[in-house]
Parts: sequence; C-alpha cells; structure tokens
Amino acid sequence: MYDVIVVGARISGASTAMLLARAGYRVLLLDRATFPGGKGAATNLVHPPGILRLKRWGLLDEVAATGCPPIHSYGLQSGPVQLMAKLPAVEGVAEAYSPERAKLDEILLEAAVKAGAELRERVALRELLTDGQGTVIGVRAETEDRTPLVEHARLVVGADGSNSTVARLVGAEKYDSHPVLNKSHWSYWADLPHDGRVRTYRHRHQHAFTWPTHDGLTIVGLALPVKDFKASGDGERDTTVVSAFEDVDPEFAARLRETRRVDKWMTGAVPNFLRHCHGPGWALVGDAGYTRDPITAAGITDSLRGAELLVEAVEPALSGDRDLAAALADYARRRDALVGGHFRYTRDHAAIGDYNREELEFIRAMARSPHHGSGMVGMFATIVPPSEFYSPANIHALFDHIPPGPEPGWKIRMVRWLVRGAPRHLPPATRLADRLIAANLGSMGTFLLDSPAAGAA
Repeated sequence: MYDVIVVGARISGASTAMLLARAGYRVLLLDRATFPGGKGAATNLVHPPGILRLKRWGLLDEVAATGCPPIHSYGLQSGPVQLMAKLPAVEGVAEAYSPERAKLDEILLEAAVKAGAELRERVALRELLTDGQGTVIGVRAETEDRTPLVEHARLVVGADGSNSTVARLVGAEKYDSHPVLNKSHWSYWADLPHDGRVRTYRHRHQHAFTWPTHDGLTIVGLALPVKDFKASGDGERDTTVVSAFEDVDPEFAARLRETRRVDKWMTGAVPNFLRHCHGPGWALVGDAGYTRDPITAAGITDSLRGAELLVEAVEPALSGDRDLAAALADYARRRDALVGGHFRYTRDHAAIGDYNREELEFIRAMARSPHHGSGMVGMFATIVPPSEFYSPANIHALFDHIPPGPEPGWKIRMVRWLVRGAPRHLPPATRLADRLIAANLGSMGTFLLDSPAAGAA
C-alpha cells in the first residue's frame, strides 16, 4: 500500500513525487515512457517563479550546470515601440533559464528517485480502482509486455499531461475552455550572441520570439493565428520565420541569415482550459489540470508551482492532521486563484491582435517607467498578477510617463486630464476615465474596469 501513486513522471509528476518522498511518504511513480528518452516539444523557458522552486529544492545548480545561461530581461517590440526591462525578483530570484527539456526531466526524476520514490517505467494505466462509494483507492495498469500491475494508495495523482488518462477515467470536466488560438514554429540556431534577454515581437498578427537556451543555442520561433498558419517544409519555414523578423528587427534577421539552424522545425498548439482537479481519492496537477496557450512560455513554471501547491495542500492530510477531501478542495481553490488571472491574460495575448494607437502609447510609457516596464514583463513571466498590474492606481500612474503635447492623440490626452487634471473631488471623472480606457485599450482596460477598486484610485 502506497501513500500516493503519481501517474506521469515528467516535470509535474516527478516534482510531486520528489516533494512527497522527501516528506517521508511512500510514493509510486508510473510512466509509459523509458527514461532518459524522448524530447518534449517545449520552448524550455522557466520563469523566475519556477527557478525559485528549483532553488528551494536544491536543484538549480544542476540545472545551470547543463549549459543554459541566466536570462535577466524580457522585451516586447511592436512597430516602433520597444520595451526591454529587468525581471522583478521573486524572493531574491530575478533570473530565468531555458534548459534542455530532456535534461530538466532527468534532473527532477533523479531527485524523486533519490528521495525515495519508486519509479516504474513502461507502465500504462488502464483503470482506477475504487471502493464501494466511488473513492479512488489505486490503479490497474500493464507493463510493456502486458503483465498486469495492481497497486493501492490513499491518493492517486494524475500528472499525465493535457490528454490525461486519469482525468478521462474519473470524468474530470473542463471549464473556461477555449480552442487553439495560434500555432507556432520554433527551432534552435547556433552562433547567435547570448545577451541574457528574451525578445518578443508583435506585428501584423505575428508573434516572433527568441532567447538563449542550452549548449550555446538560441530558440527562434514564430506564432501565427490558426487561420494564417500553413504546414510546410523546413526551407519554407525558414523563409517564413526569418521574414517575420525582417519586418520588426532587420539586424537580428540578418544574423539569422548569416548563421544556421541546427535542428528540425517543431510545431506546437494547445487549447486553453481548466479541469476540475480533484475528487474522492484523486487529484490532477500540471497540464492534466490546467493548460494554457504556450505563447507566454509558462508551462514548465506552472508545473513546478502546481506540484508544490498540491503537496502543501495534501501533506497535512496524509500525516493525519486534516481531512483529505477538505485538503483537495483547498488545493483546487488555491490553484484557481493562482492561475486564473494569468490564464485570462495568456488567452488574450494568444489571439495575436495588433495593438492600436492607444495601446502602443501605453507600452511606450511603460518603456519610460522602470517600475511599469518591470511590472509588464513580470506579468508575462507569471510573477506579477494581472489584477495587480492593471489596478487603477498602477495604470493611472502610467499617465505620468506620457509626455505632454499632441503626439499621444486626443483620446490619451483626454483620459490623462480625467485621471490627473480633473479636480480630485469629482470621483465620476476617474470612473469615466476607467471606462474610456476599457473602451480603447483592449485587455489593459478590461482588467482595469474589472478591478474592484476601479474608479477609487
């Protein structure tokens, strides 16, 4: 009898198993794959909240030793507007890394086994065992040679990806579900300079991106709305991606033409959804419980945070200090509170809409304000909650960084007067300003208007 069976031994599963085993619980970790092996189709980036977890767990030095340099700044460029800012710190951690995915999987899995988790590879889950009241009490699985495997546990955790078998077997329903919004091409380039920066570009409904990764390589890619994406051969993809950079960063495009792609093009696209992530005797973690578009490169970070969140919730129940059902319900509430704002922000970002004049003025103002610039890239990196960044006080303060004169346009000038020039004893003026922002500034305004403090700043 195990305390916990974890199905899926990659990032979220290995992290969950490691933390539980370190806490002294008997953990069985199952996966249909053989390790090391396989190559995750991921862009590898781990934002500072994920790096903080790796540091806490004593694994960051191993990750850094794989040959991935620290990344300290993120940027966004749209047309002539450029923003590049330092990442804000999370408990002293202000760096991202982009390790090779297979090596990160291996580091986490080795840590789980070293902590005492029992790993069984080439095992496929077939059924979940339940008691007479419908509570999950174990698994029925098969090895590669069809040998049956039956094991029991107090809790079964599905960490088996967005197409989770555990989720299917328990009937875990999706909610806040949205279709695939874009598709991406990306690959690895050699001989590009590393300067510790993530660069993203938004132009003509294209989202180009690049950052340094492992072994002296650089990830280069392009996301396109589904309707604009075309499957093509490697040579045509080279042309498509390099041409997209030519539009927004000719100097970088010239470097691409002078260097070389050293891997095949990969393609990625995922839907956006949350799943009900717990029930009697079971829980979901990582992509099994929550999947959002990869345009913000947050999948690995979310998996690491989710594993820690689940273990923090269930460990008191496993030790006998709390009811397991209540602990799992608390995990679900905390997960939704943690990811809800970034899920919505990512979904909006994934539509790859071009910025209007007013949005560009706001981004230009963020580039002038170190506080706002850091906050903007921190939101992309899952550090700063969107509700905090788009709070009335923060957005209103941004008007201090929009210069006087006609250049910003009459809409911005009018809203700036309502926010900064109207008499402070006229709160309706501020509420009107917030409504105008909502009407003209896309997601910025929508988040602002949804804030419970809207109009009160």
